Order: sequence, then structure tokens, then C-alpha cells
Amino acid sequence: MLQRWFCVEGESFDLKTEILAGLTTFLASMYIIVVNPAILSKSGMPFSGVLTATILVSAFSSIAMGLYAKNPILLAPGMGLNAFFTYSVVLNMKVPWQTALGAVFWSGVIFILLSIFNVRTYIVKAIPKQLRFAIAGGIGLFISLIGFENAKFIVHNPSTILSFGPLNSITLTFVIGLLFTAILVARRTKGALVIGIAFTTLLAWPIGRFWGDASALFGQPTLVELKGFMSSPDFSLIFKLDLIGSLKLSFLPVIFAFLFTDMFDSLSTFIGVAEAGNLKDENGEPRNIKESLIVDAFATTISGLLGTSSGTSYIESATGIEEGGRSGLTAVVAGLLFLPFIFFSPLLSVVPAIATAPALVLVGVFMIQPITRINWLHYDDAIPAFLAFILIPLTYSITQGIIWGFLSWTVIKLLVGKYQDVSVALLVIDIFAILALVLR
Repeated sequence: MLQRWFCVEGESFDLKTEILAGLTTFLASMYIIVVNPAILSKSGMPFSGVLTATILVSAFSSIAMGLYAKNPILLAPGMGLNAFFTYSVVLNMKVPWQTALGAVFWSGVIFILLSIFNVRTYIVKAIPKQLRFAIAGGIGLFISLIGFENAKFIVHNPSTILSFGPLNSITLTFVIGLLFTAILVARRTKGALVIGIAFTTLLAWPIGRFWGDASALFGQPTLVELKGFMSSPDFSLIFKLDLIGSLKLSFLPVIFAFLFTDMFDSLSTFIGVAEAGNLKDENGEPRNIKESLIVDAFATTISGLLGTSSGTSYIESATGIEEGGRSGLTAVVAGLLFLPFIFFSPLLSVVPAIATAPALVLVGVFMIQPITRINWLHYDDAIPAFLAFILIPLTYSITQGIIWGFLSWTVIKLLVGKYQDVSVALLVIDIFAILALVLR
């Protein structure tokens, strides 16, 4: 019965594996529960209200993905989209956060219409396979970079942009956790990523640290600071959006900015995860793409209603897929795991970002594999693919990588005379890409 509810026809199903994959995806993504309200609260929104909205959006949209689209992909308020909401729209453009929430809602409504009438599916099918391989690999490199940065193994340097971080208890904990998890992955141990996260968490706890309290040896603060067990949910932001004010002519660019940014983020995530995890139909397209895009649009719409920035598909879903998650049950399990933290959000501090860092780094190994299928000897294919691949991590933006991949593909193909490689649909994507650059 479970297989009928959660699986695409003909797909294998193992209950234990799917549950483990859901747990892995949740552990890799749960940081958003605290990080999202930390960013959005700078716009004047109450921290506790955004925290509750973040949990609800993550839970409802992920469960919908599992039940309706039957894909193992988690959704939650998007990183980057929350920063755009706060710093570009509210603080820079002086748009009230209530109006900005209204813009999020209307962008979601437009998304739903585009998805129902197959416009977004049409766009996905128009993306050249060489760019799909590059996007998957670029996302893998991006996920690994996030892991290294979470562990402070790679840090910002004003002279070299990036550099090796300080050698201290944090980086040593990460290195030990990375080696331990890598050995489990290499031995193909069931649940390797979850075991690695648990092991690194124990290392990060002061009582579980092999060398004692961090501050005693390297002068660093402890990595885990438990701040209680329970909290009260705050539903104050639900339905606080300004639906009418956000429809003013002057706010239309804001709606379309949310629309384009979210569209490229979600499309690239679906393509990258589908390529790396082989979640494709008999035609080689991402499976149940129409249903998945409708759920993604639903996530954005309810984000505006519940009180947070746009919801979108998460690249961290790749951690669960690497653990063997193939069905919608993975997404449902991950979504359900969010709900208890409405009441127990302080417990999130028990698993620090450094604990999931080794898993994120190793997922990069899994996701980068499709770049081997790029035709590197044909430079009119290789150059746009390389730009998409390398710009995703270098710009810290999946959207920017995919935009420049599309635009360079079109320009190079037209200038070398390969007009058959540039479809009308791809030209439409290029128009969206240019608009996204102008409105960013």
C-alpha cells in the first residue's frame, strides 16, 4: 500500500531506506528553521513568528511533494530568496514587509498557473542536456563549498576571496567527522551519512569531545550551547500579508523579481537532483516534473500566507537521495520531522552546522558525477556548460550559474552557425534570464 502511495510505477521501495533518507535530508536542512528567521527578522518581522512559519511551510510543502509528486525532494523557505526579501525589497526598496509577503503570494499564484498550463515543464524540456549535466555538477560543487564553510574549513579572505580557515577545535572536529563519514561511504555502509552526522555531533558536544572542552585547548567557544527544551509557537504572521497593496503597478517588478529568482532556483534544483540521482522518466526528463513544479509553486504561495519568504526545493535533498531515497516517503518523513520543532526549537542547537558539514561535502562527490557526460571536446557545448558549472559555486548562486549558462549557450551556438541547437523555448528562457538579471 505504501508503495502505491509514494512510488512512481515500477520504482523499487524499501521502507527502512526511505525513512533513513528522510531523516538524512531533514538533518541536512534543519538549519533553515533558525537561519531563516534570523535573516527575515532584520526586516522588522518577529523572529518567533517567522520561525513558526518556516516550520509550517517546510512541513506542509514537503509532505505535499511526497504525496502528490512522489519525489524525494524537500521544500522550505529558500536561502538567497530570504536575503533578497529582506535586503533588496524591504530594506533597500523600502517596501513594507506585509507588502513584500503579498508579492511572494502573487508570485506563487503566477507560478501555479505557469505550472498547471505546462509552461514550466515546457521550459525544463527545452534545456540542453549538456547544461543539465553542468547544473548538476555545479550544484554538487556548491553543496560541498557550503559544507566546508559551515565547518570554517574554508573562510572568506579579503585578499584571496577564499582561504583555509584557522586550525582549531572546529576544523579538527570537521576533519575527523569527514574522514569517519568518508570511510563509511566508501564501504557502502547503510545510513553512512546519518551515522556520520551523529558521530560528528558527539564530537562537537563538550562532554563528547575527545580532547575536552574546546576553550581549554584552542581558546574557541564550545560548538553546542543548549538553550532550553521547549518554546511556544507564534502564529502572529499568518495572513498578515498585504494582498491589495502588493498589486499596485509600482510593485509589479517586485512580484516578477520573486517569480524569476524562484523559477530558476527551483528548475535548477530539480534538474540537478534528477540528473545526479537518476530520477528520470522513460524520456530522460525529470520524473513527475509537472506535479513537482505545482508543489513548488504551492510552497511559494503558502509562504506568503503563513509569513515567510518564498518556499523552494532544497539542494540538500541530495543527501537523502544519496542514502537511497527514491520515493515520496523520503520527503514526507523529512516534512514530518519539522513539526515537533514548533514546540522544541531550542533543541536545534544540539546538532550544530559542523555536524552536517561532512555529509554536505561528500554529497558533492555524488552530484558532480554527471559532468563526465559533458562533451568536453566540442567547445560550443563545453564552454557554456563550464560557465554554468563553475559560476554556481563562485557566485554562490544557482540562479546566476544557470542564467549565464543559458545565455552563453545561445550566443555561442548562434555565432558558430549551429542554429538547430537553439530552440524557440530556449530563447524564451533567455528572455526570462535577462529579466532576472535586470530585476535582481
